[in-house]
Amino acid sequence: MSITIAIVEDLEEVRTGLKNFFSLNKEFTVLDTFSTAEEALYDIPKLKPDIVIMDISLPEMDGITCIRQVKRSCPSTQFMMFTIYETDEKVFEALKSGASGYLLKNSGFNQIADALKELHNGGSPMSGNIARKLVNIFRENEKDRERIEVLSHRENDILELLANGLLYKEIAEKLSISNGTVKQHIHRIYEKLHVQNRTEAINKTIRR
Repeated sequence: MSITIAIVEDLEEVRTGLKNFFSLNKEFTVLDTFSTAEEALYDIPKLKPDIVIMDISLPEMDGITCIRQVKRSCPSTQFMMFTIYETDEKVFEALKSGASGYLLKNSGFNQIADALKELHNGGSPMSGNIARKLVNIFRENEKDRERIEVLSHRENDILELLANGLLYKEIAEKLSISNGTVKQHIHRIYEKLHVQNRTEAINKTIRR
């Protein structure tokens, strides 16, 4: 059985190039191609392809939003992002929306074919620099988690109150301690988390 695919790409030369390449490969069957997310939303649930190659930047609705909506009616269809974007925000948005793979448009046709086969077999293929980016972010988050775990119970309480927007005076009243004690705790929190201010400390609370 061949792997059935659909292609959502607004650039005609890219869409046609992908279609022509996969049409010549017996391991794949191209069910249809779409230039807009709106077209894909209507037809993909009927086609139920194994894999959708999805661009992010489309004329109106973007590819990430399209995936979120199509996933509801096609839970077994897998999505491969195929895009020029490699920012942290776009990568995470795409993966959270339901994409299982992420390739950049500078990937060669054979690399794309290998990635689709890997995806179909349960893998999560990504361009090398995207994979490294995710690993680096994971490592940074692990460091942040370790730093927050070194805080005492009282310091974590104060950090949470800071994150909730309370002023020093309000924290002191809530915890029945003096303003000076609150300032001492916050100074130690900044030292332990290696941050310079309230905003940086709150960002690490959010990451946790």
